[in-house]
Amino acid sequence: MSKKLVAYFSASGVTKRAAERLAKQEDADLFEIRPVQPYTDADLNWMDKKSRSSLEMNDKSSRVEIAEKVQNMNQYDEIFVGFPIWWGVAPHIINSFLEQYDLSGKTISPFATSGGSGYGRSTEELKDSAPGAVWNKGRML
Repeated sequence: MSKKLVAYFSASGVTKRAAERLAKQEDADLFEIRPVQPYTDADLNWMDKKSRSSLEMNDKSSRVEIAEKVQNMNQYDEIFVGFPIWWGVAPHIINSFLEQYDLSGKTISPFATSGGSGYGRSTEELKDSAPGAVWNKGRML
């Protein structure tokens, strides 16, 4: 029997609620992707070009240190990865999360939430962070 994981990053709680609903619907385990240094409201101010999130998103090589890893990731066949849309794509903490594991052969199903932006090129921007994974089309929840 295939085992599923819903892993998500949520800055404001919107993605968390979507992830919880999806985990229940898919009978999947739930994991919150948390940065070692939590984001403050000032960090998330996209209008401030010097805010933490603006600086991270303006540097494609930027990665965010994650507080903890999924234990025994190899038990999961499908991983739903959720995030808010930042600057038209997934926040770089999602790249950081994916790059921690060998996800070869696993199915990754990305999903996103947004206050107004579309899904954009999020999946394309994430694929290099999980070489060998099988990617489903991303969707907005």
